[in-house]
Amino acid sequence: MIRIKRTYEPSAKSDGRRILVERLWPRGMRKEALAADAWAKDVAPSTKLRKWFGHRGERWAEFRRRYRAELDVVPAAWTPILEAAARGRVTLLYSARDTTRNRAIVLREYLCERANR
Repeated sequence: MIRIKRTYEPSAKSDGRRILVERLWPRGMRKEALAADAWAKDVAPSTKLRKWFGHRGERWAEFRRRYRAELDVVPAAWTPILEAAARGRVTLLYSARDTTRNRAIVLREYLCERANR
């Protein structure tokens, strides 16, 4: 099972393996407070794509398409997450304020599709 959670929410035992899926470390977050088991920088959108999107709602559909295309070419970055999810619960940690349109949502959908193949 793959879940998502904001980095600023407290950790919980029910999170399972906690993986930060950001290219940049979350602002103001101390390593101990985050309690991440891993940091998967390479699974995050490219800096160019992240800056282009800028959390602008009208770009959401195109962001999703472009990000998924980026993920297609880096299976080595996301395969370990799928392997961890096969062994137990995984929580993808993201820092965006928008809880309905963010990279972790796209990544979770992408990974769930791959797991079901």
